[in-house]
Amino acid sequence: MRFSLLALLAGLAIAPALPAQQADRNFSTLPPAPWPPVATFSILGYDPATGEVGGAVQSRVFSVGNGVLWGEADVGVVATQAIVDVSYGPQALALLRGGAKPADVVKQVWERDPDPRPENWTKQGRQFAVIDARGTVAAYTGPKASEWAGDKQGAYCTAQGNILAGPEVVNAMVKAFETTEGHLSLRLLAALEAGQAAGGDKRGMQSAAMLIVKKNGGVWLNIDVVLRLEVDDSAEPIKELRRLVEKAATMRRPRR
Repeated sequence: MRFSLLALLAGLAIAPALPAQQADRNFSTLPPAPWPPVATFSILGYDPATGEVGGAVQSRVFSVGNGVLWGEADVGVVATQAIVDVSYGPQALALLRGGAKPADVVKQVWERDPDPRPENWTKQGRQFAVIDARGTVAAYTGPKASEWAGDKQGAYCTAQGNILAGPEVVNAMVKAFETTEGHLSLRLLAALEAGQAAGGDKRGMQSAAMLIVKKNGGVWLNIDVVLRLEVDDSAEPIKELRRLVEKAATMRRPRR
């Protein structure tokens, strides 16, 4: 009886370890390889009537909002994509905060990139865009960003993307932003929809996100985030993003 009880206890102690051992076989102890380039199209825009600045993005990767869009009220918004170095986001915001112009921000951030993995994650493939709190824009598309890749600027906006159907994607995005009326969220959303209608990401759709900021522009006290939305995994992420944007619009109230 004593032997049987000890054997039972030993078995119980070992049993929880078995799933962990099984799980360990699914993971490598080697340093992780980079994910495929973040094939993405994004739009950054400013509304001079409200002072809001923001961005929206769509991609055929999971959870594209996790790292592409960076924003700070009274500073600006940044999109970093393609062969991504996510540190471009906070670096660019710091330079904007210090008074640098968007064109200088783009130049400085790219030039001081140490290019730590040129063989498989080259800085020549980076793509990023900057808009400041007054609507001035600048963008960079590296020569090794996956085709088709490019950017286009318009009035208070910049559109950029990679692994796209062609230049008509960013052209359509800028036109939609400039001609759509209403809240900034609707204009950014219209740009994504136009980009997708023009061919979008050649690989398809999976996720989308939007970020809009303004000093004390949120619905709660002392919050600068007007809107932060993420659709991480969907067959129709832009359609779901529209549902969320329209839901937010019904809840928006003018400040007294």
